[in-house]
Amino acid sequence: MKNSAYSALPISSSVELQSGSLNQLQQPPKKDLLEEEFADDLPLIGAGDGFAVTAAAGSGIPGAVFNLTTSVIGAGIMALPAAMKVLGLLPGFLSIVFMGVLSEISIELLIRFAVLRKSPSYGGIVLSALGRPFKIVSEICIIVNNAGVLVVYLIIIGDVMSGSAKHVGVLDQLFGNVDWDQRKLVILVVLLVFLAPLCALEKIDSLSLTSGASVALAVVFVIVSCIIALVKLVEGRITTPRMWPDFRSKAAILDLLVVVPIMTNAYVCHFNIQPIYNELKGRTPKKMYMVSRITTILCVVVYASTAISGYLLFGDDTEPDVLTNFDEDLGIQFSSILNYVVRIGYVLHLILVFPVIHFSLRQTVDSLVFTTSSAGSRKRMFALTAVLLIVIYLGSTMIPSIWVAFKFTGATTGMSLGFIFPALIALRLDKQEKNLKLREKYISWLMLVLAVIAGILGLVGNIYSLQNSSD
Repeated sequence: MKNSAYSALPISSSVELQSGSLNQLQQPPKKDLLEEEFADDLPLIGAGDGFAVTAAAGSGIPGAVFNLTTSVIGAGIMALPAAMKVLGLLPGFLSIVFMGVLSEISIELLIRFAVLRKSPSYGGIVLSALGRPFKIVSEICIIVNNAGVLVVYLIIIGDVMSGSAKHVGVLDQLFGNVDWDQRKLVILVVLLVFLAPLCALEKIDSLSLTSGASVALAVVFVIVSCIIALVKLVEGRITTPRMWPDFRSKAAILDLLVVVPIMTNAYVCHFNIQPIYNELKGRTPKKMYMVSRITTILCVVVYASTAISGYLLFGDDTEPDVLTNFDEDLGIQFSSILNYVVRIGYVLHLILVFPVIHFSLRQTVDSLVFTTSSAGSRKRMFALTAVLLIVIYLGSTMIPSIWVAFKFTGATTGMSLGFIFPALIALRLDKQEKNLKLREKYISWLMLVLAVIAGILGLVGNIYSLQNSSD
């Protein structure tokens, strides 16, 4: 029934089958989309689309969880200990949990209305709900957000392996100062040897194994960090952490404004929801809700553990990228080995995360640039992959540090993709189809208002921070 213009209803329903869109069916609004009327195959992509797969194929729930978790856990995790330093231990922990819950709500709203409208992508559901101008804006946001994140990945890889102005790289520590460990050359070799073959894959479910490995490496990083922090805590060599924010200086207040966008950026994965759903074996909204909830729990645990252990380890000396703190003596046995494990392990994690983020970037660029429906063309896919990788590489070599830009993307594209667009979609389509309960409507409005306020405050904080640094 995939290509049928009719929609299947439960046997118990008194409404006859009608031709047309779902909003023509006068179903009682009491039922939740998790119930059995959506237990049948409801693909987001039509049968004529080159990316469509059957419900019997694709990845299972574990593979989908790995792919979605990989979309979430990336470079943003390295800034969370610094965010914890700004907020204090208790507000920092509560903020991580709150942002995770809010992100999960926005993801479930996105799944619900994407299935109702059978939208092929994030931009597709925005088009269905808000119109073409908003679709173009959303796709530009995805491109800017994902391209910026991938540039950050390459910069971190280069800094960790080759070193930076303040820190010694892994290659320098292992082989000394040699000519071939130049940052640009190292990034290029990693790009050609490891990243290009993974980015050339056509389907995101082909990355399930690499996604699983990347999640495992992230867990190793968290476990090692927590063990080190626990050992030093037991030995009494950790200073008492600050429990609350510091309001004693103007710089501290400005840091409070920019830390919220950083936490927002850490949870943005919404642009990968539809591709992962489309390749979920036996896909239903109920299964996808389970995938997103498991992912959210994993990410909250990983984020909270990383932020707390990193802040306990380095205190007020915590760097914006906590990975750079691991080039110094940790003051415990096997410190040097643990430093290598943490840094090399997370570089491998970023290498495995890279193609998952690149997949949605490539799909969005294809949708925005090309109007023809030949998305399945292998030649076009390879050409897009090559062009995008070249642009990302050039960005990583020309931009020495993009942490300020990372904060800007969190306040703009991250906030828009994660919260503003999902809330607008839910509220707009609810006017047409009345699918939201009163509580869900209030939550959508709350999410929208908080996201707009946090985005504005984040931008103001970034602008003032730039002005202060230039003075």
